[in-house]
Amino acid sequence: MLRSLRPIPQLCPALCAPKRRLSAPRSAPGLPLRHRLAVVSAVAAVATAGWLYLRHQKEQQQRARRLRHLRELSLGQGDFELRDTAGTPRRKADFLGRWVLLYFGFTHCPDVCPEELEKLSRAVQLLEREPALPPVQPVFVTVDPERDDEAALQRYLRDFHPRLLGLTGTPEQVRAAAAKFRVYVSAGPRDADGDYVVDHSVLTFLLDPDGILRDCYGRSRTAEELARSVRAHMDTYEPAGWE
Repeated sequence: MLRSLRPIPQLCPALCAPKRRLSAPRSAPGLPLRHRLAVVSAVAAVATAGWLYLRHQKEQQQRARRLRHLRELSLGQGDFELRDTAGTPRRKADFLGRWVLLYFGFTHCPDVCPEELEKLSRAVQLLEREPALPPVQPVFVTVDPERDDEAALQRYLRDFHPRLLGLTGTPEQVRAAAAKFRVYVSAGPRDADGDYVVDHSVLTFLLDPDGILRDCYGRSRTAEELARSVRAHMDTYEPAGWE
C-alpha cells in the first residue's frame, strides 16, 4: 500500500509561503527646492562678502604703504608761488581744504599732454556724478613758461574741463614748483623756426585737503581708474596727524 504524501506546503512552509517584497526604509522628506536654493545663495553671499572684505583690506594696506613711500620721498612738500590765467598769484596753500589733481605739461605738447588732460578731465567728471563726494580741483602747471603765459594757457585749457585751472610763472618759479614734485623738465633743441619740445615727467598728482600728496598716476592709468582711486582715498581720508 502506497504511503500517502504530505502536501508540500506543510513540508516546506518557509520556502513555499508567499514571498513578501522588502521595501527600503522611508527617508525623511528633503528641503523644498526653493529652500535649498536659498541656502546656496546665502552661502555664496557670505563667501563673496568675505572675499570683498579681504580685498578691501588689502587695497587699504597697499594705499597706506604707497602713502608712506611718497612721504619718504618728500614729494609735493613745501609751497610754490605761481599765477593763474587772470594773473592772480597762486600758492599751494591756496588749495588747502580741497582735493586737487595736478598735472605738469605745456601747451605746445603734440600728443601726451592733451591725452593726459582729457583723462584728468574725464576722471573729474566721473567724480562729479556722485554729489556726496567733495569736489576735486583740476590744476595744470606749465613747464614751458617762456611760451605759456596767461593768455596762452587760457586759450589752451578752454578745450578741457571748465574748472581746469592753469598756472604759470617765471622760469625760476616754475622750476621750483616742478622740483617740489621731483618732475623732470628739459627743453630740447630749437628748430629753424625756433620751436622746441619740452621733455618732462608724465604724472598726475593727487593732493588731499591738507595739501599732502596722496598718490600719483602714470600714463597707463585710465580715467576710470583715476576716479576709482581718488574715491578710495576720499573714503579713507583722515585729517593730517591721524596717520
